[in-house]
Amino acid sequence: MRLRHPFEWLTPSGQIRAFIFFFILSLLVMVSLQVTGAHLITPVSPSGILSFEFAGELSAARDMVNSWGQTGRVYAGLNLGLDYLFLLVYACAIGLGCVLVACSHSAKTTFLANLGILIAWAQLGAALLDGVENYALIQVLFGTAMAVWPVVARWCAYPKFAIVGAGLIYVMIGTIVVVVLKVRQRDE
Repeated sequence: MRLRHPFEWLTPSGQIRAFIFFFILSLLVMVSLQVTGAHLITPVSPSGILSFEFAGELSAARDMVNSWGQTGRVYAGLNLGLDYLFLLVYACAIGLGCVLVACSHSAKTTFLANLGILIAWAQLGAALLDGVENYALIQVLFGTAMAVWPVVARWCAYPKFAIVGAGLIYVMIGTIVVVVLKVRQRDE
């Protein structure tokens, strides 16, 4: 039995068009995040916003914010704001990619198809975790005295990256398998 996926409401051709749209939009927003995030790379935050996401302690997160200065704080706020858009588009792009690969596998193996569908649903969870993480980081950026926010950000970042990574791996490996199988069928 094949599971239902989060994009059932789109036709198969609509899923392809939506995937292309969200993939391109993801790339554009990712470039924007890289541009704004470049201003956040300092000796205290060598990986920029990524260092901030994984700070885990209020003192470390505050040191990063202080190392950015006033201009850097503006870029950090812009980066976190853009990330709210990014979490929507990457979740849709990766989720749709998983669905497209899963539908390509559905005739061959239900397990691989259902795995892709579960990973597609999980992208919604990654987006939710990313939203909570961003909120926690904004609290730190605005000078919160609550030590819990960097901890919340870190513990949202770990599973978020794991889910996104699983989705990207599924799409990449699944696409390779689909292409190889099509080439073999054509050669037979």
